[in-house]
Amino acid sequence: MTWVLWALLSAAFAGITAVLAKVGVEGVNSNLATAIRTTVVLVITWAIVFFSMPAGSIVVPSRRTLLFLTLSGIATGLSWLCYFRALQLGEASRVAPVDKLSVVFAILLAGIFLRERLTLQHAVGGVLIVAGSLVLAWKPS
Repeated sequence: MTWVLWALLSAAFAGITAVLAKVGVEGVNSNLATAIRTTVVLVITWAIVFFSMPAGSIVVPSRRTLLFLTLSGIATGLSWLCYFRALQLGEASRVAPVDKLSVVFAILLAGIFLRERLTLQHAVGGVLIVAGSLVLAWKPS
């Protein structure tokens, strides 16, 4: 499968996640809801690792890799905590598009920190994502 198919599957599951999480976060502390979801993700991902890799092929990554994966995990955890709180307070159909502004942040951060070449295509796409998020999140009076 290509990266595009994996990315589309990711987007589809993220959309499903928003709807399921909105229902699941009702009547429970949003931090507790995030912890429960995170535990499920942890169990599933470790099961996939153990069942998809041959015995003895799991190696300890380098310190640099562990550092950046740890920092990424912290950012993910903070993102999920904020996302679940936003879902608890707002409508999923408005929260999810604002959350997808992460695409714009990723583009900008990739240019700054990874020195990826940003083009007019990135700029136009980023502006359209911002505009779309604003249109979807805005609630006329």
